[in-house]
Amino acid sequence: MAAELSPHLLSEKHRPTLDRALDAIRSRAYWSPHPEHPKAYGEGGAPGSLGPAEGKAAFDAVLNTRIDLGQPGTDGWTGGEISPYGPELGVEYPHADPDVLIPAMRAGVPAWRAAGPETRALVCLEILARISARTHEFGHAVMHTSGQAFMMAFQAGGPHAQDRGMEAVAYAYEEQIRAPRTADWSKPQGKRDPIELHKTFTAAGRGISLLIGCNTFPTWNGYPGLFASLATGNPVLVKPHPRAVLPLALTVQLAREVLTEAGFDPNLVALAAERPGEGIAKSLAVRPEIRIIDYTGSTAFGDWLEANALQAQVYTEKAGVNTIVLDSTDDYRGMLSNLAFSLSLYSGQMCTTPQNLLIPRTGITTDIGEKTYDDVVVDIAAAVTGLLGDDARANALLGALVNPEVRARLEAAATLGEVALPSREVANPDFPEAVVRTPLIVKLDGTKPDDDSPCLSECFGPVSFAVAVDSTADAVELLRRTIRDKGAMTVGAYTTSPEVEDALVDVCLDESAQLSLNLTSGVYVNQTAAFSDFHGSGGNPAANAALCDGAFVSNRFRTLEVRRQR
Repeated sequence: MAAELSPHLLSEKHRPTLDRALDAIRSRAYWSPHPEHPKAYGEGGAPGSLGPAEGKAAFDAVLNTRIDLGQPGTDGWTGGEISPYGPELGVEYPHADPDVLIPAMRAGVPAWRAAGPETRALVCLEILARISARTHEFGHAVMHTSGQAFMMAFQAGGPHAQDRGMEAVAYAYEEQIRAPRTADWSKPQGKRDPIELHKTFTAAGRGISLLIGCNTFPTWNGYPGLFASLATGNPVLVKPHPRAVLPLALTVQLAREVLTEAGFDPNLVALAAERPGEGIAKSLAVRPEIRIIDYTGSTAFGDWLEANALQAQVYTEKAGVNTIVLDSTDDYRGMLSNLAFSLSLYSGQMCTTPQNLLIPRTGITTDIGEKTYDDVVVDIAAAVTGLLGDDARANALLGALVNPEVRARLEAAATLGEVALPSREVANPDFPEAVVRTPLIVKLDGTKPDDDSPCLSECFGPVSFAVAVDSTADAVELLRRTIRDKGAMTVGAYTTSPEVEDALVDVCLDESAQLSLNLTSGVYVNQTAAFSDFHGSGGNPAANAALCDGAFVSNRFRTLEVRRQR
């Protein structure tokens, strides 16, 4: 039976988008094929997409059901997700016997490899297009597994995640076509006939790729590795976080549908959901068939993967201590507003949220006069309070705490120093069981902090430290130490001094960290744009890879050569 999605049809539908994505990663200009606004979907929006009511209905329809993916080796069913907003999702997923599933995943590799980089890329774009059409449904799935407020779940879990997936496909395609598919080689031999060879070059995947999903951003953090591996010829085994299975299970379901319609083995993408307390990530990670691992989560498990999964190429995003240096500003109110939003968004449960605010004891120079350390801390606290003073707005920005561990960490942090801004409870009238808390700001002394200082460890959640330092020069040196020893996904700074700016740039270039300077408007240090911004650097302890660059995809495949005498 002919494939419903022929190579010609795939090319007609998606080759222009692939070309535009390739242009975007080369120019680094703004571009996104996935609309951010909810009204862009459904009636009057993207053709075939679900509108707000349809997406909510689709999400409701999957609750308390069983998602049967038709995978080999299913030996039972598992589930148990509870929304951070309170309700039990009641969804069951196939539990796999890896000794049956993994061999079945390998069976489809020869045809997928033979398809070549372009067809693989176009199949991936078809998967992304179908995910995009169901963005409203995915928004609810991400909201009720991560605790993000709906609009953030819709955008970050929908179009922004899809952008990151497409970005990975573009990088994968570009890296694979550096070598031609064929070449005729002729070496002159003087008076003798030349030596002539015909050569073929094939991009071949390394083997099965294991995606270990995270709780807070299951699609945003999951899609780059998933699509980078699939586009470079590797089967992908998706092992979601047990509290955030649904968004990735829906992704696997759509991927398997598209692969089937395109004439490929659906087992090239499969789900590995685990039973409560089973902890299958460790056993899967060290299997010899697993050749690539993508992981986002704790430093402890990331370090374990790097030390023990030696048969695999391991890509990790772990914990870091994100820092902002406050030296001076020509827009004090803009700085306060920008910081308040950055500290509040999703209750600080982002790997990019600022934690340490390094402020000289002598204060900073601003456009409205000199501000002491205490002035700055009081004003930041007031800006956060003003931003979150209305409970409806607070709920829309904060979402819910993703798990009890974040709540415990928040409560413990209040004992670490003088509290400049206490965290308060916010009631959510739509979800009374949701745990919603505003950010906590604690004052700390940053003069020669010892290794046990709270400012030298990540405190994941709505916690920030206002760290008093003796001077801006000391802040720059503490920044250097923090990035080198603990890592950072983001660094920010406010300064009107060219000399200070140069010093900050030097530190971030030396220690391999991404720097944002003087953000005062609608761009925030904890947000990055696909096709333009690099998320992480891969060069400091917070992560060993960047999303996305050539290094993120190039080691997922090998170019293999066959030479024939002519």
